[in-house]
Amino acid sequence: MSLSSHLTELRKKHQALSEIIEAEQRNPAADDLNIKQLKLKKLHIKEEIVRLSAEH
Repeated sequence: MSLSSHLTELRKKHQALSEIIEAEQRNPAADDLNIKQLKLKKLHIKEEIVRLSAEH
């Protein structure tokens, strides 16, 4: 997998997590721990995107 296609996939995952988090936050029965874990995963993906973009 090339770097650019890997970055594209990471960006897609980041966007998908954003949408999941937004949907969970609108849910009155949302699990705060689950939302926190999703946000942490999203942050790790963002950090990876930034790191790979800086190397490119």
